[in-house]
Amino acid sequence: MIHISTSFALLVVAIIILVCIAGSRLSGRLGVPTLFIFIMLGMLFGSDGIFKIPFGNFALAEQVCSVALIFIMFYGGFGTRWSEAKPVAGRSILLSSVGVVLTALLTGLFCHLVLKMALMEGMLLGAVLGSTDAASVFSILRSRKLNLKYGTASMLELESGSNDPMSYVLVILAITLMQNQSSGFVIALFFKQMIFGILIGVLVAKISIYIYEKTSIITDENGSLFIIALVLLSYLLPFFCDGNPFLAVYFLGIILGNANILNKVPMMHFFDGITKLAQIGIFFTLGLLAFPREVPSILLTGMLIFLFLTFIARPAAV
Repeated sequence: MIHISTSFALLVVAIIILVCIAGSRLSGRLGVPTLFIFIMLGMLFGSDGIFKIPFGNFALAEQVCSVALIFIMFYGGFGTRWSEAKPVAGRSILLSSVGVVLTALLTGLFCHLVLKMALMEGMLLGAVLGSTDAASVFSILRSRKLNLKYGTASMLELESGSNDPMSYVLVILAITLMQNQSSGFVIALFFKQMIFGILIGVLVAKISIYIYEKTSIITDENGSLFIIALVLLSYLLPFFCDGNPFLAVYFLGIILGNANILNKVPMMHFFDGITKLAQIGIFFTLGLLAFPREVPSILLTGMLIFLFLTFIARPAAV
């Protein structure tokens, strides 16, 4: 029998998911981004909100968001049609690599020179903010069917899906530099992150395709479970060699999404649902971590960074 506290927690989770689903429908009518609604609902349920759910566990929040982001990144690659993305792949990769680095550097310098933060503190903040949010971009492009010309939608999807790993690398490098590690160590870490992340993602994908083609292990019933296992494997293996786990998961998604695998269409629908749940989990958790009573003290700084990033740093990098 489930303990009463566990039952209450599960009841709260069920209610939160239902409220978020209702909120997503409302956001479409109001023209407000769905993921912004999830954050606001998290704040409403949080310590300073109406329901006052006490939550300040940053370690747990990091774990929840990491697991959710794994499936968001995978689905971002899984849903990318390489035939459409290939003509714009060069521009997408340039934007998701050099573009993210430039955005992070400009934002970091702004924080240091104008807002008088410590240099590495500003660079760390720039690294965190350097990438666009894949969940938001995928949600907007795929739900609103904007019919953008010149392959822009494919370029944005590929760029948004591949820039999070670069931002992740920059954050790791910034933290490493703040720990006074040598420049050689930092450079080696950067290349290991990129190379091993890609290699592991490609290797796991190729092995899984071989299993699909040469064996009868995968059936209609266990196909989704097999993919979930592959996603988790691709995420965990890079940690043993300092590779980038999100890059591995993204490459796994791209290769499997463009391979001839069993029941691909039903799997697309399945992982679309998983991704929506992951988006709710990430942004609701971020909302829970926010304390509205502290907003006035950081509002001016946050708005200045937001305006500089939106109207100067990112356009200049692009």
